[in-house]
Amino acid sequence: MAGATALGFLLALEITARHYGLPGPLTNQAREVVFAPKSGFLLYAGLTLTMTVLTWRQRFLALAAAIGIDLAVVAVRWALGVQVTDGHPFGNGALWVILGTAVVAVTRRTGPERVLLLKGVGLGLLLVTGRKTGDTWLLVTSRTRPTVLDQYVATADHALGDPSWLVGRIVTATGPVGFNLLDIVYGQLAVAAVVVALYQLRHVADERAFPRHHLVRTFLVIGLLGPAIYMVFPVVGPVFAYGTGVEHWASVSLWPETPLGGAGHAPGHWEVADLWPRTMPPVDPPQHMPFDTFTPRNCMPSLHTAWAVAIFIHSRSGPRLLRYAGAFWLVATLTATLGFGYHYGVDLIAGAVFTLTIEAALRSYDRGWDRPGLRFAAYGAALFTALLLSYRWLPLEMARYPWVSGPLLLLALSSAVYGYVRTQRRTEPEPLLSPRQPVQPEALR
Repeated sequence: MAGATALGFLLALEITARHYGLPGPLTNQAREVVFAPKSGFLLYAGLTLTMTVLTWRQRFLALAAAIGIDLAVVAVRWALGVQVTDGHPFGNGALWVILGTAVVAVTRRTGPERVLLLKGVGLGLLLVTGRKTGDTWLLVTSRTRPTVLDQYVATADHALGDPSWLVGRIVTATGPVGFNLLDIVYGQLAVAAVVVALYQLRHVADERAFPRHHLVRTFLVIGLLGPAIYMVFPVVGPVFAYGTGVEHWASVSLWPETPLGGAGHAPGHWEVADLWPRTMPPVDPPQHMPFDTFTPRNCMPSLHTAWAVAIFIHSRSGPRLLRYAGAFWLVATLTATLGFGYHYGVDLIAGAVFTLTIEAALRSYDRGWDRPGLRFAAYGAALFTALLLSYRWLPLEMARYPWVSGPLLLLALSSAVYGYVRTQRRTEPEPLLSPRQPVQPEALR
């Protein structure tokens, strides 16, 4: 049922994209079988997830085959004089091996072994196709939502002291070093998720079964539900609505491609004024504002924040190094989302509440829809809705009384964090041994 639903969604999105003259996710994914992929790292990350169901010998063979195919493809392109000008020159081999694993599962395996292999293939393809789906969906939002609500969100953000303007000035002051370090963290969020997922799925090949709950499930649900909010609450972000767009970072970026998946922006035409990050926006009655047809409306809620929070939550059960890495990725992602001007402060609060609600609902489902989990999921959904309604209908009041509305926003976020932690402690038993406590021989006697 899940597979049929996913396929139906992809077909519907493909048809919608073609209606607007755009290639859909299935078309873009099929092209990468032969043509240079947009992200070779993402394809190898998908292969890594697929390899969790393989034995160590099979993993080495799969990786060697992927690298060998990539070298052969590079040699053929060189012989034909084909130069890669967009994307990465590697990654085709990883996609071929993932698809080859699916063929082997269908033709050479039966029973539970076939199911396990197909689950591994599905896991890898979901990561890759999810990226393609997200890119297509962002283009659809830019075509179907001609007006944006940035003035409402920017006005509400006065309650928090306009953190995007503050952090934006700090990141700008750090120059190329600070920007490019954060850009790497921001752009490789999926890689961090794969690292945490690999730790959680490390026993799949031995136990021949997946754990009850893992990070990939949360990531996919966030990616499925989050973009729907973009259509309801279209926002482009402060660097676009109040600044010069990606042109602001052109002088310090080391990468030829622009941020936000190549989204461009024509400076000096659509923004309210060139204010970000030097000048705070005025507190005026907000209005709907028209915007271009190619900048994604992907600001509310901040899904980068949502995914980083999910990584942080799932890294808590790992060893010390993984916990430190999860905390670092969360802090760095929050700094980048604000400092690059891609999000307002209130977006981050909405994104964190969004993730805590989804995570609690998934864990409650695994426990048979227990009452504490359902109660918190309902509270989180109500709180998330209240936040969006307040950003839309009460922004001017929030800006005029920041000493009241600001603490209330932080209290709302704190209540969600406290409620989630309290619910999980009540419903999930503590492990007999914490990650910091090694197993003593006497405990096994």
